[in-house]
Amino acid sequence: MTPLTTARLTLRPLTEADRAAVVKVFADPEMSRFFAADLSDPAAASAMVDHRLAYRGPAGQGHWVIERAGEVIGVAHLRPSWELPGEVPELGYYVATAHAGQGLATEAARAVLDHGLGTLGLPAVWALVHERNAASRKVAARLGFLDVGRGVHYGDVHRVLVALPAVHGRPHHVELWVPDLTEAERSWGWLLGELGWREFQRWPAGVSWRLGGTYVVVEESPALSARDHERTRPGLNHLALHVGTRVQVDDLAARAPDHGWRPLFAAEYPHAGGADHYAAYLENEAGFEVELVAVEGPEAGA
Repeated sequence: MTPLTTARLTLRPLTEADRAAVVKVFADPEMSRFFAADLSDPAAASAMVDHRLAYRGPAGQGHWVIERAGEVIGVAHLRPSWELPGEVPELGYYVATAHAGQGLATEAARAVLDHGLGTLGLPAVWALVHERNAASRKVAARLGFLDVGRGVHYGDVHRVLVALPAVHGRPHHVELWVPDLTEAERSWGWLLGELGWREFQRWPAGVSWRLGGTYVVVEESPALSARDHERTRPGLNHLALHVGTRVQVDDLAARAPDHGWRPLFAAEYPHAGGADHYAAYLENEAGFEVELVAVEGPEAGA
């Protein structure tokens, strides 16, 4: 976990030294209004701190204290949900009643959400907000969370909310000009199809494949100024694409030569990019390079 900063706040990882300050934040009974437990009881609040300090989970996730001008005014978390299935983490944010109405909860929660979706590259983030907690639901709405239903969680009825990565700033498409469209379709069409991309557009000089909001184009353009691609010259060196598991990287690397790809850096496979980087590097007949990177995590295998 890393500290997060905003215009008015600092969010830093929770430590044992923060226990008294966090217990003080929850001493106001209003803070427990929508909780199953009464955290105005110092023993209950201290037990809650124990629970947070004992957290062990994915890198970059966990529990932060929220500080304003050196004073602890709340806590926030991003961690695997205890209530919802799957591996999508859950966001929580709590700011002391004395600091309510100043937009600080929104500011803190946005910092954690941006960290999750942006820095960590999470596919989504959950939030569970008590159905009667109108203020927290407004915060979630300002952050762009979508209300996808309701259910009994943490002992009472909560709204189930989800936030997805913003489109702004993300790749729209990549266009590759190729010397031989038929050969490009053979290599790129097979590889992208294996990774879940589907044909999107077709015209006499080109074809594209799409995954989500992004597509890749290969085109044998009549405006080509040369017939050779050289990846070591200025311009595109390679495309790097995620692959779900290390086993899948191995499988694709083994089958790729039958579809117009040859291995690069074979002697260093699968760690040509470093000891902690599991990837296959391939080059097709036109000289285009692709890097297939295993997604890190328990599902990535040994």
